[in-house]
Amino acid sequence: MSTNPDTAPLLLSTYSLPFNVRGDHVPPSRSHIRATVGAYLSRHAEEREALEGLLAVLDGTGEPSSRATLPGHVTCSAVVIDRDRRVLHIAHRVTGLLLAPGGHVEAGDRTLLSAAVREVCEEAGLRPGDLCLTPQFLDEPIDVDVHDIDANLAKGEAAHQHCDFRFAFYLTAEQPPALALLDEEVAGAQWLPYADVRSPTLRAKLLAAELHGLDGRPEPVSANALIHDGAGRYLLHLRDDREGMWEPWVLALVGGKRSRDDASLEATLRRELAEEVPGLEPTGLMPFAVQEAMSVDGLAVPIGVYAGHWSGDAEAVDLREGVLLTWCTVDMLDRLRLSPGLEELIRRHAAEHPVAKELPDDTGPLADEAPPGTELHIVGVHLHLQDDQGRILLGLRHPDSTYAPDTWHFLAGHCERETAIDCLVREAREEAGLTIAPEDVDLVHTVHHVDSPDARPRIALVFQARSWTGDPEVLEPDRCVEWRWWTPQDLPAKVVPYTRRAIDGILQGRPYSEQGWGER
Repeated sequence: MSTNPDTAPLLLSTYSLPFNVRGDHVPPSRSHIRATVGAYLSRHAEEREALEGLLAVLDGTGEPSSRATLPGHVTCSAVVIDRDRRVLHIAHRVTGLLLAPGGHVEAGDRTLLSAAVREVCEEAGLRPGDLCLTPQFLDEPIDVDVHDIDANLAKGEAAHQHCDFRFAFYLTAEQPPALALLDEEVAGAQWLPYADVRSPTLRAKLLAAELHGLDGRPEPVSANALIHDGAGRYLLHLRDDREGMWEPWVLALVGGKRSRDDASLEATLRRELAEEVPGLEPTGLMPFAVQEAMSVDGLAVPIGVYAGHWSGDAEAVDLREGVLLTWCTVDMLDRLRLSPGLEELIRRHAAEHPVAKELPDDTGPLADEAPPGTELHIVGVHLHLQDDQGRILLGLRHPDSTYAPDTWHFLAGHCERETAIDCLVREAREEAGLTIAPEDVDLVHTVHHVDSPDARPRIALVFQARSWTGDPEVLEPDRCVEWRWWTPQDLPAKVVPYTRRAIDGILQGRPYSEQGWGER
């Protein structure tokens, strides 16, 4: 497993539901197969005509993955890649063909991908834990091929078509493990270089992907955040208790799996944070460890763990996934139900980042954080920057942003355990590469706003910098896609409402305004 040489990998224990366990024992649903086809065609729109047979199967009345469905049905194959960029092929006794391991979907298969995993384990004797997903394709097929199958009189099968979904996997070990071939079906096995792969469509996909790093070397396909407050507390997430959930009903780290649109693993983590806990934006995220877990299908899952700092109110966070967020201390770990390996991970971080003094008794995760009747507010800092032409700097938020997507906004951030001006200086450097001296900052407006009656109120402190160095750069493309200077009289149509209210207040010389409380 490749890792940052400056960040020693931490291999933790594994955990999953038993491989191939499903209570209802039904094959993958038609909607799941349609979604998989849709994801594939979004990358290979030119193949729609070649997949007409598959689309016809999905539009038919028969079960798409049943071998009784004619004139065609869905099958699945595993494209297993080793460190030498070779693909496992097996020789079928009946046909004599040399193919990637694969076959028909069975009732216990949870997904198409799990069917491919089962097939390669049955035919080649591999274990699910010998395999991991590739970062280039993740759980989407590398290739989908519709091909003709001759009639088999011995089995009473007429000529038909196989709509084969082919999923790519890396071996987790440096050297291919010993194979235990299914003797009654398999006559032998070979590892073939990409250029010698027998399927023309798969061969073309592999050679194209090789140019984008399909090299057989595992790397993290999920990202988690080890969030601490610098005073000995760690933020943990209680996961849902649902069938098929990875690590259900345990305290774990916030994070999630990579998507093919993520530019980097850190981008994965920031996207997951925005989706699961919008408003929680840890600072100083740095790679800390590589955690080795196991998926519900038994696959090895390398997880990149980033350590970051945040000290906000866990109960005030808008939690979109899971049950709750809570702060925990190291001395609580042995009394909690944690995801496997998490206690070791936290203890290692705590040992490497000792707290200067103990937390006061009233700052524990369950302590009252405000007197009765007091409503805690979230404080945000905002930069009102004007150039020598009087134009105002605004940033266009990412279209996938949970809050105000495709909308223009101040350079902004949430105030953590730091002064508001220190927060502003830090956010300007991290988001746009601007250097601002604290003494060159003035508070020019305050907006007291609330998004909805049940939302936590917010206080937006708007500061103006009299001078700065640097030109605005997009340094966090998963949050802001563009910086642009706007004249106050010609602002874009889509501006965050309280941002527009603040700009109007500044232009009119008013130090304070309100938003969302009703007109006054």
